[in-house]
Amino acid sequence: MKLISKIILLAFLTISGCKSKQIDKTEPSPKAPKVDFTEFDLRESDLPKLKREVNDYEFVFTPEQLKKLTLIIREFEKETTNQIAVVSIDSIGKHTDFDQFAIDLSNYNGVGQKEKDNGLTIVFSKNLRKIRISTGYGTEKILTDEICKKVIDQTIIPEFKNSEYYNGIEKGITELIAKWK
Repeated sequence: MKLISKIILLAFLTISGCKSKQIDKTEPSPKAPKVDFTEFDLRESDLPKLKREVNDYEFVFTPEQLKKLTLIIREFEKETTNQIAVVSIDSIGKHTDFDQFAIDLSNYNGVGQKEKDNGLTIVFSKNLRKIRISTGYGTEKILTDEICKKVIDQTIIPEFKNSEYYNGIEKGITELIAKWK
């Protein structure tokens, strides 16, 4: 009997000696690392598969603007076989460099004909305030980095500064097409 009462007393002291701590599940611990998932983090690659000429993942264009840009790009491709892709994106996923992301995105999606390497991809982010024009090696012979930078700085960015994303992209594409023909 003494043994049972000692065990009960010991169990009582052990249980009452432990303080329970309630964890507030609504606020993360300040020491916990921040995890930010995007739609690309959960796929095999963190690069989106482009489905059309204009891929507006940031929803900056109206449906009418998407149609107009698509028509401009398709008509140019019919005339020349040169391919253009436009991508608006709010995140670059696991990438740390926007320029490298744009290059990888273009290569991953195979913009341009493989044998001609005649692709051009305009990747921009309103959210990140970044833009990059990536060209295939065949395209780069005509549309050099200097020409692309000039189009970005003098044509596209002034429109973007006024929140005129469609005008910036449309004018930029028109200028690039004129130099590329």
